[in-house]
Amino acid sequence: MSKLNIMSEYFKVSDNFLRKPTIEFLTEEPPAGLHVEVIREGAGAPVVPGKQIQAHYLGQVWNRNEFDNSYDRGQPFSFTVGVGMVIPGWDQGLVGVREGSRVVLSIPSDLGYGPSGVPQAGIRGGDTLVFVTDVVRVF
Repeated sequence: MSKLNIMSEYFKVSDNFLRKPTIEFLTEEPPAGLHVEVIREGAGAPVVPGKQIQAHYLGQVWNRNEFDNSYDRGQPFSFTVGVGMVIPGWDQGLVGVREGSRVVLSIPSDLGYGPSGVPQAGIRGGDTLVFVTDVVRVF
């Protein structure tokens, strides 16, 4: 199956569910606030606060470097949504997304790692983060 590239005004993302995505930034500046775009709509159960999910993800600083991804490890990441196990942008942005979906989350600093960032990962204070996320399973 060939890769389908989905384009918005902000980025172009490959849609090949459960395979490591590629992302191309089309603007220098990220959208304001938390921005969620569904690349592939799944048909499974929706993500709700308090539910555990498994998700594959690629994390990248806006218009810069990739800092983490689960695809290369070959293991989706499991966490409970809405209880603070992950950054607030994930807790808020994944609610309502259905199992089997691929979404792109553009997460501003105040819903990410804030003014301190995570320097060892290449995330500066104030950076906007982008996660391409495949919701593999909702428990």
